Amino acid sequence: MNTRNRQWILKSRPKGLPAREHFELREQPLPEVGEGQILVRNLYLSCDPAQRSWMERDTYVKAVPLGEVMRSGATAQVLQSRNPAFREGEIVSGMFGWQDYALSDGGGFVPVTKLPAGLPIPLSMSVLGLTGMTAYFCMLELCDPQPGQSVLVSGAAGATGSVAAQIAKLKGARVVGIAGGADKCRWLTDTLGLDAAIDYRSEHLGQRLAALFPQGIHAFFDNVGGETLEAALLHLAPQARVGLCGAIAIYNDLDHTPPLRNHTRLLVTRARLQGFLVTDYAARFAEAGAQLARWLGEGRIRNQVDIVDGLENTPEAFRRLFTGENLGKQLVRVAEPVS
Repeated sequence: MNTRNRQWILKSRPKGLPAREHFELREQPLPEVGEGQILVRNLYLSCDPAQRSWMERDTYVKAVPLGEVMRSGATAQVLQSRNPAFREGEIVSGMFGWQDYALSDGGGFVPVTKLPAGLPIPLSMSVLGLTGMTAYFCMLELCDPQPGQSVLVSGAAGATGSVAAQIAKLKGARVVGIAGGADKCRWLTDTLGLDAAIDYRSEHLGQRLAALFPQGIHAFFDNVGGETLEAALLHLAPQARVGLCGAIAIYNDLDHTPPLRNHTRLLVTRARLQGFLVTDYAARFAEAGAQLARWLGEGRIRNQVDIVDGLENTPEAFRRLFTGENLGKQLVRVAEPVS
């Protein structure tokens, strides 16, 4: 075992796109394992849009303090344990951050959990992890797709949006996805089986929504916010449901977030717009995991991961979320488990 721990420290709070300059790669000695703690070696790191807001300000969790390890979810292997709930060698997930090794007492706003034996780590961090849970509960509980209704999903080629769109199709809805670029749009229709896709980079979003939703949007799963949300509000059907899952369009300029326009359409259509945090459904994660695993095993849901190798490349991997380079769930592979 290496006796040094590489850590990506948050050096400054970005204004605009996050870049390597906002972080510093440091090395520290491995920490001592105290009573009730475990020492883990990170295997895969999760890159998620919410981490961008954590870099800048308090949200549903406190902002990452300057000079501390960048916060992120990760899957890791227990190397040392002084906690009776965990054994050495077990594969676990938790908020372990951008580093090789981490200490934990098993708690936190996302508690440490054990992975089922034999479950591939990329699956556990995408469709069968918090990504899949987010898609499952936001789509089914907030958007509530019904057979024959029309559903819109923004960020549909991303980790969460791609799963949410497929769930809506499974429920018998007609599904349109929004993505950036012709290749991603073809992937949505040809591989995932969506009914149509809108390329926001080359097509006029409002015109395409009018053409594809002549009876209005019955449910909108929004990962983007900003102008995409405003455009969708103009095309809502009566009693539409809008689930606010993310707002990646504005995360890089939170100090200049424009006011939301077109919200009076919620009055006219008597629509419901509701924010979403997946942790509200933690008591039902086992239910969602079992159903997602069944759909995956039956070939009714496809999973897509995008893996960048090397802890040293984490800032660039994270940035891919905001430049549109990733397809599906963005992960960083730090190491592989040892037997």
